[in-house]
Amino acid sequence: MTIWFRTYYEVEDLWLYFEAGDKGWVARQIEVQGKDSRAVTAACLEEVLHLRDGADIAAVGRYERQYDVLAKGPVDGWEDQPEAAEISAEEFERLWIEARRALGNSA
Repeated sequence: MTIWFRTYYEVEDLWLYFEAGDKGWVARQIEVQGKDSRAVTAACLEEVLHLRDGADIAAVGRYERQYDVLAKGPVDGWEDQPEAAEISAEEFERLWIEARRALGNSA
């Protein structure tokens, strides 16, 4: 079952949005920072795996410089994080499109 949720990391004024599938593994991740909600991350596991399995390491590096990296491991216990809340698939998708547009949607 897929879930969508957000948490907040106050030290960096960073909102983290996750789409997580079975066993809590992150499928897509968005991070926006600051009062202007500047996108800093919009990474997708499927894209990373495709690049890793079908291209050279340089392609993975370019992807990570453009879209950053996904959380490592399952995101268990997210409910206990500051400002944690489930969000709708539609809200996540809207944020995903905005973040990708801001970071240059070329993947």
